[in-house]
Amino acid sequence: MSKVAVVYWSGSGNTEAMAQKILEGAKAAGAEAELFEVSSFSAAKAAEFDTLAWGCPAMGAEELEDTEFLPVYEACEDTLKSKKVALFGSYGWGDGEWMRTWESSCQEKGITLCTDSLILNETPDADGLNDCEAFGKALV
Repeated sequence: MSKVAVVYWSGSGNTEAMAQKILEGAKAAGAEAELFEVSSFSAAKAAEFDTLAWGCPAMGAEELEDTEFLPVYEACEDTLKSKKVALFGSYGWGDGEWMRTWESSCQEKGITLCTDSLILNETPDADGLNDCEAFGKALV
């Protein structure tokens, strides 16, 4: 059975809503899946999972949140090189540049993404939540 961790940081609740639906999708597809706020995650914990879905909204000038999310994510990067990894998040402005930058960073560091990243604008609507559930199923 696949073990999936859905790890996220959310400022307004949008990325948290995405994470919860991704978790539901992974469980519906038969995975043993757990949800983690990034503050309760670590590289040691990452080693326990086959697949890790990381979620962070666009912040500032379209960048990852740098006080809580980024330090934990960066501490896990070496572990992620041997795992299935997926990225998701929400944004309220711009065009998704933060996600393209994050994907490029993964590639440069030898982290292979197992599926296309998922980004949603603002609060997820019904279609967006369905996309999150399908994303979760794709992780398994």
